[in-house]
Amino acid sequence: MRFIDSHTHLADPKFTDDVDEVIARAREAGAVALVAIGESLEAAGRARAIVERCRGFVYHTAGVHPFDAARFDSLRDIPAIRAEVEQGAVAVGECGLDYSYDTSTPVQQRRAFADQLALAAEMGRPVIVHTRQAEDDTAAMVREAGAAGIGGVLHCYTGGHQLAHTALEAGWYISFSGIVTFKTWEDEALLRLVPDDRVLAESDAPYLAPVPNRGKRNEPAWVARTVERLAAARGVTPEAMGALVTANALRLFSLPLLSSEVSV
Repeated sequence: MRFIDSHTHLADPKFTDDVDEVIARAREAGAVALVAIGESLEAAGRARAIVERCRGFVYHTAGVHPFDAARFDSLRDIPAIRAEVEQGAVAVGECGLDYSYDTSTPVQQRRAFADQLALAAEMGRPVIVHTRQAEDDTAAMVREAGAAGIGGVLHCYTGGHQLAHTALEAGWYISFSGIVTFKTWEDEALLRLVPDDRVLAESDAPYLAPVPNRGKRNEPAWVARTVERLAAARGVTPEAMGALVTANALRLFSLPLLSSEVSV
């Protein structure tokens, strides 16, 4: 099986001591690329440092998470994200809307999200979106972004079918994490709803380790378990499912992998 981990927090402090070993295990498990998320400008800088050691295998992103929207300063942060994109960041984000915590208000979150969407349009990059308990506002902003030609992905998706349809109609992708392997997962229809050319797989490491590793520190190698779960739900082989998520991540992020490095 081959796969791309479309969302991993390699810059998280939980990986400080062994990130190179984690990356090596991902290669051994079948990963052909990892997208290291910069959910803050500090994390983006650390992720870029990892990219510099693993060019052609690890790529990074840059953005401001909705949890930090109260501290978001467009005059300071948008130029900083732009600079990361100019240095190779393949997407803007993780950004978006999360109304389940009160670290920032919905107004602050929508403002930070809108500014990052505008930057993505300016830079011609996709957006990585976190959404929780904010489906109506997320749908409205994704719909508007899609109409403006902005692409993106709803990452670690556990939302409703209506928001999924809205994202797909906007030309966006939907990514699934290890949550789909949990015994509590019940929405099999959602796993089949996303078309073959729009589905992605991710670890969201170090969080949300899939079964049988639930409760442990997650890592990109275990995306293979999520791919297997998606394959079972969709009635295809794990190898075919891995080829789909690989091709889709290559397309979304315009990753410069050589055709000889992966067959999709």
